Amino acid sequence: MDHNILNEIKRKPSQQWNSFSKAEFKSVINRCNDSSTLGPDKLSWRHLKVIVANDDCLTNIINITDSCINLGYWPNHFKVSSTIIIPKLNKSSYNQLKVFRPIVLLNTLGKLIEKVIMERLQYTVVHNDFIHPSQLGGLKFKSTTDAGVALTHIVQSGWSKGKSSSTLAFDISQFFPSLNHNLLTHILDKAGFDPKVTSFFANYLVSRRTKYMWNEFSSPLFEVNIGVSQGSALSPILSSLYLSPFLYILENRLKNLRIPISILSFVDDGLIVAQNKSFDISNSQLLCSYNVLTKLLDSFSLSIEHSKTEIFHFSRS
Repeated sequence: MDHNILNEIKRKPSQQWNSFSKAEFKSVINRCNDSSTLGPDKLSWRHLKVIVANDDCLTNIINITDSCINLGYWPNHFKVSSTIIIPKLNKSSYNQLKVFRPIVLLNTLGKLIEKVIMERLQYTVVHNDFIHPSQLGGLKFKSTTDAGVALTHIVQSGWSKGKSSSTLAFDISQFFPSLNHNLLTHILDKAGFDPKVTSFFANYLVSRRTKYMWNEFSSPLFEVNIGVSQGSALSPILSSLYLSPFLYILENRLKNLRIPISILSFVDDGLIVAQNKSFDISNSQLLCSYNVLTKLLDSFSLSIEHSKTEIFHFSRS
Protein backbone atom coordinates (compact mmCIF):
# COMPACT_ATOMS: atom_id res chain seq x y z
CA MET A 1 0.00 0.00 0.00
CA ASP A 2 1.61 3.23 -1.20
CA HIS A 3 0.42 6.37 0.58
CA ASN A 4 1.87 8.43 -2.30
CA ILE A 5 -1.57 8.06 -3.88
CA LEU A 6 -2.49 10.99 -1.64
CA ASN A 7 -0.13 13.24 -3.62
CA GLU A 8 -3.01 13.62 -6.09
CA ILE A 9 -4.88 15.85 -3.62
CA LYS A 10 -3.83 19.09 -1.96
CA ARG A 11 -3.05 19.26 1.74
CA LYS A 12 -5.29 21.53 3.78
CA PRO A 13 -3.57 24.24 5.91
CA SER A 14 -2.63 23.05 9.40
CA GLN A 15 -5.04 23.99 12.16
CA GLN A 16 -4.21 24.31 15.82
CA TRP A 17 -5.96 21.82 18.10
CA ASN A 18 -7.30 23.65 21.15
CA SER A 19 -8.12 22.21 24.57
CA PHE A 20 -11.61 20.86 25.08
CA SER A 21 -14.27 22.85 26.88
CA LYS A 22 -16.92 21.92 29.42
CA ALA A 23 -19.58 23.03 26.97
CA GLU A 24 -18.42 20.44 24.41
CA PHE A 25 -18.73 17.61 26.93
CA LYS A 26 -22.08 18.75 28.30
CA SER A 27 -23.53 19.14 24.83
CA VAL A 28 -22.51 15.59 23.89
CA ILE A 29 -23.51 13.77 27.07
CA ASN A 30 -26.94 15.42 27.20
CA ARG A 31 -27.77 13.68 23.91
CA CYS A 32 -26.71 10.21 25.07
CA ASN A 33 -29.43 7.59 25.54
CA ASP A 34 -29.70 6.31 29.11
CA SER A 35 -31.02 2.94 27.92
CA SER A 36 -27.96 2.04 25.81
CA THR A 37 -26.43 -1.40 26.39
CA LEU A 38 -23.66 -1.37 28.99
CA GLY A 39 -20.05 -1.84 27.94
CA PRO A 40 -17.32 -3.87 29.72
CA ASP A 41 -17.08 -1.26 32.52
CA LYS A 42 -20.84 -1.66 33.29
CA LEU A 43 -21.14 2.12 33.62
CA SER A 44 -24.45 3.49 32.36
CA TRP A 45 -24.92 6.86 30.70
CA ARG A 46 -27.32 7.78 33.49
CA HIS A 47 -24.56 7.31 36.09
CA LEU A 48 -21.95 9.06 33.95
CA LYS A 49 -24.26 12.07 33.60
CA VAL A 50 -24.32 12.35 37.39
CA ILE A 51 -20.52 12.23 37.46
CA VAL A 52 -20.15 14.84 34.72
CA ALA A 53 -22.59 17.14 36.54
CA ASN A 54 -19.90 17.50 39.21
CA ASP A 55 -17.62 20.32 38.08
CA ASP A 56 -14.46 18.81 39.55
CA CYS A 57 -15.14 15.43 37.93
CA LEU A 58 -15.79 17.06 34.56
CA THR A 59 -12.55 19.06 34.83
CA ASN A 60 -10.65 15.82 35.48
CA ILE A 61 -12.26 14.12 32.48
CA ILE A 62 -11.32 17.07 30.26
CA ASN A 63 -7.74 16.95 31.58
CA ILE A 64 -7.59 13.23 30.72
CA THR A 65 -8.88 13.92 27.22
CA ASP A 66 -6.45 16.78 26.56
CA SER A 67 -3.59 14.65 27.88
CA CYS A 68 -4.52 11.80 25.54
CA ILE A 69 -4.30 14.13 22.53
CA ASN A 70 -1.14 15.91 23.69
CA LEU A 71 0.68 12.66 24.52
CA GLY A 72 -0.58 10.76 21.48
CA TYR A 73 -1.91 7.98 23.69
CA TRP A 74 -5.23 6.15 24.13
CA PRO A 75 -5.35 4.17 27.42
CA ASN A 76 -5.46 0.38 27.13
CA HIS A 77 -8.54 0.39 29.37
CA PHE A 78 -10.50 2.06 26.57
CA LYS A 79 -9.14 -0.36 23.95
CA VAL A 80 -10.88 -3.36 25.51
CA SER A 81 -14.34 -4.19 24.14
CA SER A 82 -17.00 -6.87 23.97
CA THR A 83 -18.20 -7.96 20.51
CA ILE A 84 -21.73 -9.33 20.38
CA ILE A 85 -22.39 -11.54 17.32
CA ILE A 86 -25.91 -11.02 15.96
CA PRO A 87 -27.35 -12.82 12.89
CA LYS A 88 -28.77 -10.57 10.20
CA LEU A 89 -32.50 -11.01 9.67
CA ASN A 90 -34.21 -12.87 6.84
CA LYS A 91 -31.20 -14.70 5.42
CA SER A 92 -31.77 -18.02 3.63
CA SER A 93 -28.60 -19.51 5.09
CA TYR A 94 -26.34 -18.76 8.03
CA ASN A 95 -23.25 -20.71 6.97
CA GLN A 96 -21.19 -17.65 5.99
CA LEU A 97 -19.58 -15.04 8.24
CA LYS A 98 -21.01 -12.11 6.28
CA VAL A 99 -24.58 -12.92 7.37
CA PHE A 100 -23.67 -12.03 10.95
CA ARG A 101 -23.29 -8.52 12.35
CA PRO A 102 -20.71 -7.80 15.08
CA ILE A 103 -21.85 -5.18 17.59
CA VAL A 104 -18.96 -3.72 19.58
CA LEU A 105 -19.56 -2.55 23.16
CA LEU A 106 -16.97 -0.13 24.55
CA ASN A 107 -16.27 1.37 27.98
CA THR A 108 -18.68 4.24 28.54
CA LEU A 109 -16.23 6.94 29.62
CA GLY A 110 -14.10 6.18 26.58
CA LYS A 111 -17.21 6.42 24.40
CA LEU A 112 -17.96 9.88 25.80
CA ILE A 113 -14.46 11.07 25.01
CA GLU A 114 -14.69 9.57 21.50
CA LYS A 115 -17.99 11.35 20.88
CA VAL A 116 -16.47 14.71 21.86
CA ILE A 117 -13.43 14.12 19.62
CA MET A 118 -15.77 13.11 16.79
CA GLU A 119 -17.66 16.39 17.04
CA ARG A 120 -14.40 18.33 16.81
CA LEU A 121 -13.15 16.26 13.84
CA GLN A 122 -16.35 16.71 11.87
CA TYR A 123 -16.50 20.45 12.53
CA THR A 124 -12.94 20.82 11.26
CA VAL A 125 -13.23 18.83 8.01
CA VAL A 126 -16.63 20.23 7.08
CA HIS A 127 -15.46 23.80 7.51
CA ASN A 128 -12.20 23.34 5.61
CA ASP A 129 -14.02 21.49 2.77
CA PHE A 130 -11.95 18.31 3.07
CA ILE A 131 -15.11 16.18 2.93
CA HIS A 132 -16.16 15.49 -0.67
CA PRO A 133 -19.55 17.10 -1.50
CA SER A 134 -20.95 13.75 -2.67
CA GLN A 135 -20.55 12.14 0.77
CA LEU A 136 -23.98 11.76 2.31
CA GLY A 137 -23.29 9.16 5.03
CA GLY A 138 -21.18 8.91 8.17
CA LEU A 139 -21.72 12.59 8.92
CA LYS A 140 -24.04 14.57 11.17
CA PHE A 141 -27.05 16.12 9.44
CA LYS A 142 -26.70 13.69 6.50
CA SER A 143 -29.03 10.75 5.89
CA THR A 144 -30.41 8.31 3.35
CA THR A 145 -33.13 10.88 2.70
CA ASP A 146 -30.44 13.31 1.47
CA ALA A 147 -29.08 10.60 -0.84
CA GLY A 148 -32.57 10.00 -2.26
CA VAL A 149 -33.19 13.71 -2.76
CA ALA A 150 -29.80 14.17 -4.46
CA LEU A 151 -30.39 11.27 -6.86
CA THR A 152 -33.91 12.52 -7.67
CA HIS A 153 -32.52 15.98 -8.44
CA ILE A 154 -29.82 14.56 -10.73
CA VAL A 155 -32.32 12.38 -12.62
CA GLN A 156 -34.92 15.15 -13.03
CA SER A 157 -32.31 17.72 -14.09
CA GLY A 158 -31.23 15.25 -16.78
CA TRP A 159 -34.82 14.87 -17.96
CA SER A 160 -35.11 18.65 -18.29
CA LYS A 161 -32.22 18.45 -20.78
CA GLY A 162 -33.74 15.55 -22.68
CA LYS A 163 -31.34 13.00 -21.19
CA SER A 164 -31.97 9.72 -19.42
CA SER A 165 -29.94 8.71 -16.37
CA SER A 166 -28.11 5.44 -15.77
CA THR A 167 -26.68 4.57 -12.38
CA LEU A 168 -24.17 1.95 -11.33
CA ALA A 169 -24.57 0.97 -7.67
CA PHE A 170 -21.57 -0.60 -5.94
CA ASP A 171 -20.77 -1.88 -2.46
CA ILE A 172 -17.33 -1.80 -0.84
CA SER A 173 -16.63 -5.21 0.64
CA GLN A 174 -15.80 -5.47 4.38
CA PHE A 175 -15.34 -1.71 4.49
CA PHE A 176 -14.78 -0.91 8.18
CA PRO A 177 -12.39 -3.84 8.86
CA SER A 178 -10.39 -2.97 5.73
CA LEU A 179 -9.41 0.62 6.53
CA ASN A 180 -5.62 0.83 6.49
CA HIS A 181 -4.26 2.48 9.65
CA ASN A 182 -1.12 3.87 8.05
CA LEU A 183 -3.04 5.44 5.18
CA LEU A 184 -5.65 6.83 7.58
CA THR A 185 -3.03 8.71 9.61
CA HIS A 186 -1.63 10.19 6.38
CA ILE A 187 -5.16 11.26 5.41
CA LEU A 188 -5.56 13.01 8.77
CA ASP A 189 -2.35 14.90 7.99
CA LYS A 190 -3.69 15.81 4.52
CA ALA A 191 -6.86 17.11 6.18
CA GLY A 192 -4.76 19.68 8.04
CA PHE A 193 -4.98 18.26 11.54
CA ASP A 194 -2.39 19.15 14.16
CA PRO A 195 0.47 16.57 14.19
CA LYS A 196 -0.44 15.62 17.78
CA VAL A 197 -3.90 14.57 16.56
CA THR A 198 -2.32 12.35 13.90
CA SER A 199 -0.02 10.85 16.54
CA PHE A 200 -3.00 10.23 18.81
CA PHE A 201 -4.83 8.24 16.15
CA ALA A 202 -1.71 6.27 15.27
CA ASN A 203 -1.90 4.96 18.86
CA TYR A 204 -5.70 4.90 19.11
CA LEU A 205 -6.11 2.47 16.21
CA VAL A 206 -3.73 -0.27 17.40
CA SER A 207 -3.37 -2.80 20.25
CA ARG A 208 -7.10 -3.25 20.66
CA ARG A 209 -8.57 -6.35 22.29
CA THR A 210 -12.07 -7.80 22.30
CA LYS A 211 -13.92 -10.85 23.52
CA TYR A 212 -16.60 -12.40 21.32
CA MET A 213 -20.00 -13.22 22.76
CA TRP A 214 -22.62 -15.49 21.20
CA ASN A 215 -25.69 -16.37 23.27
CA GLU A 216 -24.18 -17.79 26.48
CA PHE A 217 -20.70 -18.23 24.99
CA SER A 218 -17.90 -15.78 25.83
CA SER A 219 -14.41 -16.12 24.36
CA PRO A 220 -11.03 -15.08 25.78
CA LEU A 221 -9.67 -11.69 24.70
CA PHE A 222 -8.31 -11.51 21.16
CA GLU A 223 -6.18 -8.79 19.58
CA VAL A 224 -8.01 -6.74 16.95
CA ASN A 225 -5.58 -4.61 14.97
CA ILE A 226 -7.41 -4.10 11.68
CA GLY A 227 -9.79 -1.41 10.46
CA VAL A 228 -11.90 0.70 12.78
CA SER A 229 -14.48 -0.49 15.27
CA GLN A 230 -18.10 -0.05 14.18
CA GLY A 231 -19.09 0.39 17.82
CA SER A 232 -17.01 3.52 18.16
CA ALA A 233 -18.46 7.00 17.77
CA LEU A 234 -15.33 7.81 15.76
CA SER A 235 -15.80 5.12 13.10
CA PRO A 236 -18.30 7.10 10.93
CA ILE A 237 -16.15 10.23 10.70
CA LEU A 238 -12.92 8.24 10.27
CA SER A 239 -14.53 6.25 7.44
CA SER A 240 -15.72 9.49 5.81
CA LEU A 241 -12.22 10.93 6.07
CA TYR A 242 -10.80 7.76 4.52
CA LEU A 243 -13.15 7.97 1.52
CA SER A 244 -12.80 11.70 0.83
CA PRO A 245 -9.41 11.52 -0.95
CA PHE A 246 -10.59 8.47 -2.87
CA LEU A 247 -13.63 10.37 -4.19
CA TYR A 248 -11.63 13.47 -5.13
CA ILE A 249 -9.03 11.36 -6.96
CA LEU A 250 -11.72 9.30 -8.72
CA GLU A 251 -13.51 12.46 -9.82
CA ASN A 252 -10.29 14.00 -11.18
CA ARG A 253 -9.23 10.84 -13.01
CA LEU A 254 -12.60 10.47 -14.71
CA LYS A 255 -12.53 14.16 -15.61
CA ASN A 256 -9.10 13.71 -17.20
CA LEU A 257 -10.54 10.81 -19.20
CA ARG A 258 -13.42 13.09 -20.26
CA ILE A 259 -16.03 10.78 -18.72
CA PRO A 260 -18.85 13.06 -17.49
CA ILE A 261 -20.34 11.33 -14.46
CA SER A 262 -21.79 12.26 -11.08
CA ILE A 263 -20.90 10.46 -7.84
CA LEU A 264 -22.97 9.82 -4.71
CA SER A 265 -21.49 8.11 -1.66
CA PHE A 266 -23.16 6.76 1.45
CA VAL A 267 -20.48 5.18 3.67
CA ASP A 268 -19.60 1.88 1.92
CA ASP A 269 -22.30 2.20 -0.77
CA GLY A 270 -21.83 4.33 -3.85
CA LEU A 271 -23.51 5.43 -7.07
CA ILE A 272 -21.97 6.49 -10.36
CA VAL A 273 -24.45 8.36 -12.55
CA ALA A 274 -24.15 8.88 -16.31
CA GLN A 275 -26.60 11.02 -18.32
CA ASN A 276 -27.00 10.78 -22.08
CA LYS A 277 -29.65 10.50 -24.77
CA SER A 278 -28.45 6.97 -25.44
CA PHE A 279 -28.27 4.15 -22.88
CA ASP A 280 -25.48 2.57 -24.93
CA ILE A 281 -23.26 5.61 -24.35
CA SER A 282 -24.16 5.67 -20.65
CA ASN A 283 -23.36 1.96 -20.29
CA SER A 284 -19.99 2.49 -21.93
CA GLN A 285 -19.19 5.39 -19.58
CA LEU A 286 -20.27 3.41 -16.54
CA LEU A 287 -18.11 0.43 -17.56
CA CYS A 288 -15.04 2.65 -17.98
CA SER A 289 -15.78 4.37 -14.67
CA TYR A 290 -16.19 1.00 -12.95
CA ASN A 291 -12.77 -0.13 -14.14
CA VAL A 292 -11.14 3.09 -12.89
CA LEU A 293 -13.05 2.81 -9.62
CA THR A 294 -11.99 -0.80 -9.02
CA LYS A 295 -8.30 -0.12 -9.59
CA LEU A 296 -8.35 3.01 -7.45
CA LEU A 297 -10.04 1.20 -4.55
CA ASP A 298 -7.21 -1.30 -4.59
CA SER A 299 -4.79 1.58 -3.95
CA PHE A 300 -6.78 2.31 -0.78
CA SER A 301 -6.70 -1.37 0.32
CA LEU A 302 -10.39 -1.68 -0.52
CA SER A 303 -12.35 -3.82 -2.97
CA ILE A 304 -15.81 -4.03 -4.49
CA GLU A 305 -18.22 -6.85 -3.72
CA HIS A 306 -18.99 -7.42 -7.40
CA SER A 307 -21.98 -9.67 -6.75
CA LYS A 308 -23.85 -6.63 -5.38
CA THR A 309 -23.09 -4.34 -8.33
CA GLU A 310 -26.22 -3.29 -10.22
CA ILE A 311 -27.16 -0.89 -13.02
CA PHE A 312 -30.44 1.06 -13.05
CA HIS A 313 -31.85 3.15 -15.89
CA PHE A 314 -34.16 6.12 -15.36
CA SER A 315 -36.13 7.14 -18.44
CA ARG A 316 -39.04 9.55 -18.61
CA SER A 317 -40.83 7.46 -21.18
